[in-house]
Amino acid sequence: MEAIILMKMLDSFWNPRKKMSYYRKSLLIATLEGFPAVVIFQLLGGPFLTGYLLYLGATSTEIGFILAITTVVNIIQIGMAVAMQKFRNRKRMLLIFGSSHRLLWASVGLIPFLFPQDLWVVMYIILYTVAHLGNAAGGVVWTSLISDAVPGPVRGRYFGLRNTILGGVSSLALFIGGQILDRYPGGQGFNYLFMIVGVCALLNILAYCLYPNPPFEPSKESNPIGMIGKPLKDRAFLKAIIFLAVFLFVQSLTVPLFSYVMLKLMKINYETVSYITVVHTLVMMASYYVWGNLNARYTAQTLLLWSLPIIAIACLLWGAIALIPAIVVLYAVHIVLGIGLGGFNQMVFTFTIGDTPKSERPMYIATYSAITGFAAFLGPIVGGKVYELIAEAPMWVQVYGVSTLVGAVLLILGLVVGRMVLGKQIRS
Repeated sequence: MEAIILMKMLDSFWNPRKKMSYYRKSLLIATLEGFPAVVIFQLLGGPFLTGYLLYLGATSTEIGFILAITTVVNIIQIGMAVAMQKFRNRKRMLLIFGSSHRLLWASVGLIPFLFPQDLWVVMYIILYTVAHLGNAAGGVVWTSLISDAVPGPVRGRYFGLRNTILGGVSSLALFIGGQILDRYPGGQGFNYLFMIVGVCALLNILAYCLYPNPPFEPSKESNPIGMIGKPLKDRAFLKAIIFLAVFLFVQSLTVPLFSYVMLKLMKINYETVSYITVVHTLVMMASYYVWGNLNARYTAQTLLLWSLPIIAIACLLWGAIALIPAIVVLYAVHIVLGIGLGGFNQMVFTFTIGDTPKSERPMYIATYSAITGFAAFLGPIVGGKVYELIAEAPMWVQVYGVSTLVGAVLLILGLVVGRMVLGKQIRS
């Protein structure tokens, strides 16, 4: 059904004589804008980010710190939620902050050409941090804008379909990226990736210009302190967010470093890692569609609770390397992780924006991002330090010992603590 709707939207878009409703146009533009965006995120993130940092000479601790930056910068969203009350043109703000992120992140490809080798990692950290400050600021604007542009009754299914389509594009980008790096190892391969990213960054900025700009409903609070206090006084919401922050901290001790373990410790080549990541993305793509349809029958809160043990099992599966060929285990880990993260990412988004008061939604989004972002910031840093401290430990401890232990803790959090916190209705 959703596919038929999308085909009608595409037909109306390419045939200007056919009248397209405001909502359908908004949904189509948001979907098309995601095409270049996911290519950028896939070619500059995931295993390619780890690979590029290893090429620049980064250590495991530095990689953990860099991976954590994307979450700690979310604290800026609280200030951005306040600023939105004065600067209410969300499309213009999205264009400014979204464009700065795309251009600055793409510019890290110029580091080897502009700076001496001993400054490569430092310059990457600087550019990456500033770029993701822009992304964090634009993120709360985009979430607020898109929640108004997409009608509530179809929100779950639409994002399930959108994420499914973009997952296909992500998989293709991962496959092509892996082929390029395998055929052109070292700096040459990364140069080709950054050329593709540069083109996509420009396309992404052009797509922002086509975005809808629905009227903004300001907060009912007259001062910033009152605005910030709204979600903090919502005790049930705050309790759920703190639990999710703890879960994300434990998860981030190892999940963001999966690529580091495969590339650095297990010496798996880029092509194989890209194949594993493609399978992970394809599974996540399919799961988005399934989770989106389940959201029509069950609340986002319930589905979020279901996704937690699945993520835990993905980490626990690393322990099977002791009994089963490693490559088989790695595919199994990333398949299960794709299912779990597909549900978690989509249901957290729906849970955060679903039942929040429209006028206070930016601050609810910012509060969630700030609290969980700080926790997810600490996770990779601590995880990277752990891998550095156990460098002399037996190889099994480094390769699958840490992940298996983290999986056990996550399973307890998901099955026991999660049911206590998320098992009850958060909002009436």
